[in-house]
Amino acid sequence: MRIALSFLFFLLTAGGSAQYAARFVVTAVATRVNEDIYISGNFNNWNPKDEQYKLKPFGGTRKSIVIRDLPAGNYAFKFTRGSIDKLECAADGRDIPDRMIEVNADASNEFVIAGWKDDYPERPKNYTASPRVKLMDTAFRIPQLGCSRRIWIYLPKNYASVGKAYPVLYMQDGQNLFNDKTAVAGEWGVDECLDTLQAKLGRECIVVGIDNGGNRKMNEYSPYDHFSFGKGEGKQYVDFIASTLKPYIDAHYRTRKGPDYTYIAGSGMGGLISWYAVMQYPAVFGGAGVLSPSFRVSPQSFVDAEQFTTTSIPKFYFYAGEQEEAGMVANMKKMAGILQKKPQFVIRTVVNPLGQHNETYWRREFADFYKWMSNNW
Repeated sequence: MRIALSFLFFLLTAGGSAQYAARFVVTAVATRVNEDIYISGNFNNWNPKDEQYKLKPFGGTRKSIVIRDLPAGNYAFKFTRGSIDKLECAADGRDIPDRMIEVNADASNEFVIAGWKDDYPERPKNYTASPRVKLMDTAFRIPQLGCSRRIWIYLPKNYASVGKAYPVLYMQDGQNLFNDKTAVAGEWGVDECLDTLQAKLGRECIVVGIDNGGNRKMNEYSPYDHFSFGKGEGKQYVDFIASTLKPYIDAHYRTRKGPDYTYIAGSGMGGLISWYAVMQYPAVFGGAGVLSPSFRVSPQSFVDAEQFTTTSIPKFYFYAGEQEEAGMVANMKKMAGILQKKPQFVIRTVVNPLGQHNETYWRREFADFYKWMSNNW
């Protein structure tokens, strides 16, 4: 489950589509019955402590909340007690899948919370990064944002023995890419995927993973100010990648430096900021993997895309799942359609009818994205 520290109000979909009210009622809680309960889902960008999504007393020991103005669609959620370490879980402490609800009419739904994650000792997770993954720096300085960040790097198997230069893929949410021990909700397995694919395809690359900023993620990955989570710092963040991190990587590793060999990718808000990076630096980033992009957070992105011009040939791989939040696929297609009208752009769109908003489906999609990307080198 992805927990981002912000929330997202619902925007009316084009054409005046019907919207509904959904009541969520917790009828019983195994422990800590007197503590506040919040609902966290793709309808509020997985904010674990959004005061507007706190359940209220609903007769007896029950608590409930009514979420209004929901467009028809599928929604994923969990209950929390106000932080990511206080999520609901199974009665024996095991993680549970995201709860799902389909909204197509006003409805009331009842739920039982079997346990809370913080009532059980944390089970150690295995270190699963391959030998080709290294921590480049535990505190790489980001002068544009006045902070530091952990940076991971994946080097191809023969990097040390073959003196050639390699394309570079920059990826967001670095803690989720290679290592289950650091991943929030399971890793992408980028290293294992590349170990296999590069041997088959004969097309290798370096991958640089940048950890997200935790409670600063929404700000850093947002190109625009937002009435809820505040100032968008996306411009400064992509300035960092283009003007600070990339020059460092190019100076310390054997890289193919031009935009045709420099890609950027991410999912959710990471997909949004990866799209934005190409918009800001088309002469630096030749293409982007834009998976499950959070365009609904930033309607201005469509305006900027309409106005965008460049002499380069940007390439975009758009992916979304039909089981994600309402409007995800429509917004992805809308953006792809805008960019497709620009004759020099190269666009691929993928819709997975079963795709949900989680690492499992992004992990599955990464291989196809890599094949597409490497075909463009």
